[in-house]
Amino acid sequence: MNRLRLYWRLMRLDKPIGALLLLWPTLWALWLAGRGHPAPANIGVFLAGTLLMRSAGCVMNDLADRDLDPHVKRTAARPLAAGEVSVGEAVRLALFLSLAAFALVWTRNGLTLLLSLPALFLAASYPLTKRFFPLPQAYLGIAFGFGIPMAFAAETGTVPALAWILMAANLFWTIAYDTEYAMVDRDDDRHLGVHSSALLFGRWDVAAVGLCYAAALAILWRVGIRADLGIPYDLGLVAAAALSVHHLRLIRTRERMRCFRAFLHNNWWGAAVFLGVVVDFAVR
Repeated sequence: MNRLRLYWRLMRLDKPIGALLLLWPTLWALWLAGRGHPAPANIGVFLAGTLLMRSAGCVMNDLADRDLDPHVKRTAARPLAAGEVSVGEAVRLALFLSLAAFALVWTRNGLTLLLSLPALFLAASYPLTKRFFPLPQAYLGIAFGFGIPMAFAAETGTVPALAWILMAANLFWTIAYDTEYAMVDRDDDRHLGVHSSALLFGRWDVAAVGLCYAAALAILWRVGIRADLGIPYDLGLVAAAALSVHHLRLIRTRERMRCFRAFLHNNWWGAAVFLGVVVDFAVR
């Protein structure tokens, strides 16, 4: 039972925020692709697949950072960093979770299966980007957004331009919230010599977050026009804009815990957009 608790923590199931931030854009895509009525089987597959791949990604991340995490206050107690779980156990767990997710995708059409291959590569390679790429949050945005074209492929058998536009919106949203997250670890990252958007943006970090929120909302507004969405969707975007302002107020002092609160609060940002999509289709 103790091993199971350790694996639970290693997969970050005790901290579901990452799974939720990965899930919301996928749900946006499913409802848009299905015009408000996505196939129940697709909903089930993507719900389970998102949880499995986020868990696998967390294990892969801890494997890649096992020499760094012990030196970061926020991550030093993670099972792998603390030596409570072996590297071999973590590798086997990551492999099991990835295969389970792949088995789910195997039940969908060929295009969805094909798109799952770059999605897996992105998830596995993201943890390495902070060592050489100045803006790893952008890479994360692509990795976190790949559920969008997969959702359209599963629902429609194609990946229209709308899917890639939606993915661009998610890219800017991801940079915004993960920069808030990176602001928490800024001093540790600088000491360890790894890259992050908080370090890249420097004193312009708050402004950069604001611009990314604005870009995400502007692109989502364009998505609404292309998808012929109406007032309920626009109200969802207004709610997300209000939340963006709240987050900027939280991070303007750059206090670690306030930045972390802003990051966690992005769950409601994603939910607001999703609620706007759902209600818009429901009232037709």
